[in-house]
Amino acid sequence: MKRDQKFFDVYSLVIGVLAAVTLGFFVLAMEIGSLTESIFTGSSEEYLATVSERLEPFGAVYMPGDDLTAAGPQVNESAAPEPVTAAMTGPQVYNEACIACHGNGIGGAPLLTDAANWEPRIEQGEDILRQHAIEGFSGSAGYMPPKGGRLDLSDEEVYRAIEYMISEVEGQ
Repeated sequence: MKRDQKFFDVYSLVIGVLAAVTLGFFVLAMEIGSLTESIFTGSSEEYLATVSERLEPFGAVYMPGDDLTAAGPQVNESAAPEPVTAAMTGPQVYNEACIACHGNGIGGAPLLTDAANWEPRIEQGEDILRQHAIEGFSGSAGYMPPKGGRLDLSDEEVYRAIEYMISEVEGQ
């Protein structure tokens, strides 16, 4: 029985020492915390306000009917810029799109300087030329892609290019 009593006494002593050390650490941490708080902020209320501000959530969810005049950055919508509507002329369209094929005869395209090759096409009428230029055309002589491969061109711009090309061919 003496051994059991000795074990119980040593066990109680160890638990008591650990409890005292833990309490000492707790008191030391509290003192260091209060010293740090007073050194960096000067007042406890200011420190607590700073800490609570840092702990607030990043964003907020507004429900219908909530007041949206929150104390945060407000994003104002800017006016959308108006699109550029400057249409190209016939010579501009020809020089930017049509010349790639009609300047070199690629894909069976008639050269702008070859009036004999243009005559049967012009005889079909301007409506057929317009249709083939807008929708594309695949014939025995070659292939005309829709809008000359420049789908960003408007129909009116393509029509102007056709008129320019016809006037150049007929002017020869």
